[in-house]
Amino acid sequence: MSAERPLAGMQLKEFSLISPVVESGAVLKALETAIPTVAIEQAISETEALEQRKRALPSHLVVCLLIAMSLWSKASMKTVLKNLVDGLTENWVRVGKYWRVPCKSSITEARQRVGCRVMSRLFHQVVRPLATQQTPGAFLSGLRVMAVDGTVLDVPDSSANARVFGYPGSRPGTQSAFPKVRLVLLVEAGTHLIVDALMCPYRIGERVRAKKLLRSVTGGMLLMWDRGLHSYAMVKATLATRCDYLGRVPKNVKFQMEKVLEDGSYLSWIAPDGNSKKKGGTKIQVRVIEYTIDTDGSPQIYRLITSLTDIDMFSALFLATEYHRRWEVENTIDELKVHLLGRKTPIRSQKPREVVQEIYGWLLGHWSVRSLMFQVAEHANISPLRLGFTGTLNVVRRAVPKFQRVEPEEIPFF
Repeated sequence: MSAERPLAGMQLKEFSLISPVVESGAVLKALETAIPTVAIEQAISETEALEQRKRALPSHLVVCLLIAMSLWSKASMKTVLKNLVDGLTENWVRVGKYWRVPCKSSITEARQRVGCRVMSRLFHQVVRPLATQQTPGAFLSGLRVMAVDGTVLDVPDSSANARVFGYPGSRPGTQSAFPKVRLVLLVEAGTHLIVDALMCPYRIGERVRAKKLLRSVTGGMLLMWDRGLHSYAMVKATLATRCDYLGRVPKNVKFQMEKVLEDGSYLSWIAPDGNSKKKGGTKIQVRVIEYTIDTDGSPQIYRLITSLTDIDMFSALFLATEYHRRWEVENTIDELKVHLLGRKTPIRSQKPREVVQEIYGWLLGHWSVRSLMFQVAEHANISPLRLGFTGTLNVVRRAVPKFQRVEPEEIPFF
């Protein structure tokens, strides 16, 4: 058989191997309204993470890569990078140029060079409550509904991760399979937007970190928490921010009935714990709401405490019904751990600094999807919670390369 000839008219174009020239703002055009380019540049500048020479992976591209790791969570690092610049590489091919994808070790070195402070700074620059009074379900009688809760994440079983984050308790003679990092979140209930977050080793309890998240609550908000976060210190610190609260209390906490209100709730007080008492803490008046929920024939008693004492505006039945919106934070955690990541071991990084860096990138990925969902819902005048998170995530994945291919004047059409 004779060798096949090239098809008539087909020519092999000359390709030149080039170092990538990725301009700041060229990669995440599709997410510009969620994470502006100027915010990325500012975070890099403020943390001194800007490279001193031209590199294959400049700092702004590394930041985008860390966010994209959550968008394509099941792909390898190299594949994530390919997906991230897919539209740009198509443009390079048209002019006869080819970009060699950096190897895994180069990506790791770039991440180590950039560090984790830049991701933390970027997160705190962009996240904030977005709901307006017109956002369905975001406010309760004029108060912005917020919820706080925590979760834990498995991290790779490396000696460095084990030393910093630690293992959970296990039976004598056994050890848990993975070290765990604890993550505590402050969520805007009506939009599922994470507006603040803190991470810590597993051994540090949720109560300690949750109290620190009060830095992001203000007057005009209603903060909800579950019984695991109840404490005198939490109540006192919340009141100091002028934020109202509605929290569930554990069974072992007892209340002395001081005054019964017309709706069946009653006024009582909580006493300071030992440490708070040493610091001058005094008892705080609370309103207690008790009710029973029958689940599968097994009645369960709920007890709530709140700073809201106006029974005409906030009746016991009304607050008991609305308290269960606190579960919106559980749905947010589900979006993070199941729909966004969906990995057997959610975190990839073998070293603690990169673990922190990766988690902030993951939180920014969730912010990107959820804030875009909010913008669409506001335009359509519907609740953001009516939109599908996974469907929107798929739209974002397709949009990233598409926005890289179009001209700036064409972006509004997309």
